[in-house]
Amino acid sequence: MRITTANAYDAVVANLQRRQQQLVDSQTQLTSGKRVQRASDDPAAAAQAERALAWQSRVQTQQRALDASRNATQMTESTLGSAGELLQQAREAVVQAGNGSYSDSDRAQLAQSLQSLRDQLFALSNTTDGTGRYLFGGQGSDNAPFSNAPGGVQYNGTPGVQHTAGNEPSPLSVDGQKIWLQAPDPSNPGGTLSVFGVLDQAIADLGTPGRTPAQVAQTVSTALGQLDAVALNLSSARSTAGEALNRIDAIDQRLSQANVDAQQQRSSAEDVDMVQAISDFQAQQTGYDAALKAYATVQRMSLFQYLS
Repeated sequence: MRITTANAYDAVVANLQRRQQQLVDSQTQLTSGKRVQRASDDPAAAAQAERALAWQSRVQTQQRALDASRNATQMTESTLGSAGELLQQAREAVVQAGNGSYSDSDRAQLAQSLQSLRDQLFALSNTTDGTGRYLFGGQGSDNAPFSNAPGGVQYNGTPGVQHTAGNEPSPLSVDGQKIWLQAPDPSNPGGTLSVFGVLDQAIADLGTPGRTPAQVAQTVSTALGQLDAVALNLSSARSTAGEALNRIDAIDQRLSQANVDAQQQRSSAEDVDMVQAISDFQAQQTGYDAALKAYATVQRMSLFQYLS
């Protein structure tokens, strides 16, 4: 077999180019930290990394929704706590109104205090989560869920609860109608009490002059029983919000672990083993240097060198 000088040079140059490309690829892996730069580098690993990336994206989306749910639930729990404190103040005012030495003027002043507490409670019932969503709007409403009307406070929201999407839905709102307007009435089985209705009645009775001690005592007794009922309903709703927060924390832990698992799967599929990559790069660099020296030596052994 006859090998011409040109063919030998072409073969050596092609081999040098291959070695140089391998060296460049190794250097690219080292600088980027990625073993798989293109899908063609390792189709199976690229597909695995893509699946892990898609799962990680879904997990992060669920985590953002869960953060919104946590924020709304925390605000709901805090708002109901504030409402409970206001109802306690209202109860103390009603107890004070039962003092037999109080005049109509004294009870009228207490009625004004109850009116102020009632207005604060009404404002709390229309609290938003900071993004425009009403905490007690049920399944959603563009307008405030509660409004004052001649017949009493009306609910304008949609009954029910709004949840996040996903395998483990979490609340974004609560059913304000059940919390504020439908407390079970202990004196009337099957009947309900409105926080605002109870206060409105107590305010009207205490603000009416010329009532007898017996009438005042009846007003105080009735108002105290009803205030305890609506306060218990608010407290129960607050406990439910606390339970929801515990569940949200548990879901968050699972999502965080799922995110870590997805990152590890993606890393194992496409990231380079730095120790092995450095070793390979050094070996390829040594081989490339040796090939260059061999080429330089062989190049000087051409027949033309002897004839010149």
